Formats: sequence, C-alpha cells, structure tokens
Amino acid sequence: MKPQAILFDLDDTLWPIAPVLAAAEVTLHAWLGEHAPKVAQAFTIEEMRARRMALLQADARYHLDLAALRRDGLLAAFEHAGEDAARVEDAMRHFLAARNAVQPYDDVLPGLLRLAEQVTLGTVTNGNADLEVIGMAHHFKVSLAAHRFGTAKPDPAIFHAACDALGLRPGEVIYVGDDLRLDVEGAQKAGLRAVWMNRTGSTAHLEAGIVPDAICATLDELIAWLEQQLAD
Repeated sequence: MKPQAILFDLDDTLWPIAPVLAAAEVTLHAWLGEHAPKVAQAFTIEEMRARRMALLQADARYHLDLAALRRDGLLAAFEHAGEDAARVEDAMRHFLAARNAVQPYDDVLPGLLRLAEQVTLGTVTNGNADLEVIGMAHHFKVSLAAHRFGTAKPDPAIFHAACDALGLRPGEVIYVGDDLRLDVEGAQKAGLRAVWMNRTGSTAHLEAGIVPDAICATLDELIAWLEQQLAD
C-alpha cells in the first residue's frame, strides 16, 4: 500500500530535547529560589532529579505522564521543605513554559511543508510537549499524547488510535521516530512502516536486531525516501 500519512515522534525527532530540559530545570530552580526558597535551599537540581527517578521506579504509571511525575516530585519537595504546596502549580507553569521553548532542527519546518504536499501529517508522543504553545500544531491533522490517551508507545493501541483518527489502515501509515524500541519496533509491531530518525549516525539498530523500513538523518532524506515509495 502506498503511504497516505506520516506520524512523527516529537522530542529528539523534530527538536533536541536534552538542552531544553536542562535549561528549564535551571530556570525552575531559580524560580524556586525566589518564590519557594526553602525548596531551593533543601534540594539541588540533581537531587530533585534523583527524587523524581525514585518516584518513577516506584510507580510505572508515571511513564504515561511525565508532567504528573514532575508535579508530584515538586509536591513532595515542597512538603519536605515546609513550603506552601499551593505554589506548585505556579512552579509547573513556569517549568512548562521553558520546557516548550524548543528549537526545531533546521530541516524540520521546511520539511514538514514539503511533506504536507504529499501526505497527511500527525504526531504520537510519550512526552508532554504542547504543540499549540510551541506553534506547530497547525502542521498536523492528528496529535496523540500518551498522558491524554492512556497508553504509551510501544503499545499498539496508541498507534492504532492515530491511524483510526486519520481514517487509514496501519499499512498506509509511516511512523518516524528516534527511539528504536518505542518508535521503530513499536510501530512495526502495530502494522505501520517505521523510519528511524537517526541524526547521530548511530549503529544501535544492528546491536538491537531491529530493522527499520528506512534510516534517515534529516527530513530531506525522509522526503527522498517517501518519494520513492510513492513512485513504486
């Protein structure tokens, strides 16, 4: 079947996320220093991160909602430090504003415009990026996030729900993402074709024994591959 749509992962596929999260945590800690100083004095950024990881290990449900993980981590820190927990929502708003200050890779915005001329576009993410805030929602007909849908990649259900929302069969849809297990293997097991967005030149797929339908380093390469599929 010729591809009719492409679904994208977001973090580390359309933009790098590690520097954004690092900057957002610095910004949040500075905000805490001004508005909840007992928390900032009690915990470093690294200590706050370690406490969140402990929460995540104790309750796998947090994998569905990373914002809930951070919120509950802040609540615990506020309570431990004796700060007013009512300020946690202000802290979350401050963090999320910084978390959504992403910078797409140079190839992304022109690439999405070119792709949209040939297929329908959508997104499926396990993260908490807000496409409306980022200013990219208009590029996508369908956008599913695990924390709203209730299951996360690599569960086939979230891939199938996105295909249903597009009105297409899985075999007519391509999924593009940077994570071999969650994105490539997950999509393929759900019946979609999967493109590994490998911007670093990694050979991890060989060790993992995963065979993507294509490997691309940029959206320009994805477009060239898509055009071959449409021409066949």
